Amino acid sequence: MSEDHTVQHIGSKSGLRAESLARRAAMDPRDRAAAARRLRDALLGVPELEMAGTVAAYVSVGTEPDTRGLLFALWKRGAYVLLPRLLPDGDLDWASYEGPDSLAPGPRGLLEPTEPPRGVEAVASADVVLAPALAVDRKGVRLGRGGGSYDRALARVGPAILTVGLLYDGELVDELPAEPHDRHVRAAVTPSEGFVRLA
Repeated sequence: MSEDHTVQHIGSKSGLRAESLARRAAMDPRDRAAAARRLRDALLGVPELEMAGTVAAYVSVGTEPDTRGLLFALWKRGAYVLLPRLLPDGDLDWASYEGPDSLAPGPRGLLEPTEPPRGVEAVASADVVLAPALAVDRKGVRLGRGGGSYDRALARVGPAILTVGLLYDGELVDELPAEPHDRHVRAAVTPSEGFVRLA
């Protein structure tokens, strides 16, 4: 992806979301697949993930960077993988991932774990939390889809826990608009830059 498509200005969140979603929709599926492999490989080499007993992650949907290969690799490596289940109030419950066959369709086109729910606080037990993002800035401000589900989940995660936004190239930007309720991530990963720790 060429640098001139990178969003470096501060605009409205809704405008930035629309730009990011349009850019993702225009990507060649082969480029998306290659990006997913590079993200998976970069994350699997991060020391915190290598040592993590429990990883809270998510099943990608639509044009998000594909996490399925990453989830399977973490699970096969012996990590306890927690995945979200969307609650009616928009909060996230969590349940364990037990391989690709342990997922079933949920609300809003999501794939969710079929194992028994562990409760909204289960994310607090994770050693690493992987979060979806449309963009992240160099200070860790994360642009999500606007539902607030992950801001609520990240608010339960302790300050020493590694939280990572998964991005395509051009989505790690200089600055994003932030609001008081926004929860920052402590790192980002992109196909070209790999794993980047943030301020």
